[in-house]
Amino acid sequence: CLDSKGKLHQFGSRWRTDDCLDCSCSRDETECCTGYATPVGYDKEKCVKIFSKAACTYKVVEKNDHSKECPVHQWVG
Repeated sequence: CLDSKGKLHQFGSRWRTDDCLDCSCSRDETECCTGYATPVGYDKEKCVKIFSKAACTYKVVEKNDHSKECPVHQWVG
């Protein structure tokens, strides 16, 4: 299987892309899906979600003070 950058992967292998997608390869197809959950249940007036590409995770923090995390009640992904 070839990935989006033209790198060859063996059948049955799994890998994570630079864009935080988890991919797998079989004889029939290559499948990729997001390798992280997205926060949806939080106070959007007071807080903002920030994505870390290095960790492939979201953090939800107060808009006025990014050192204070906000509670998240629901995630999708």
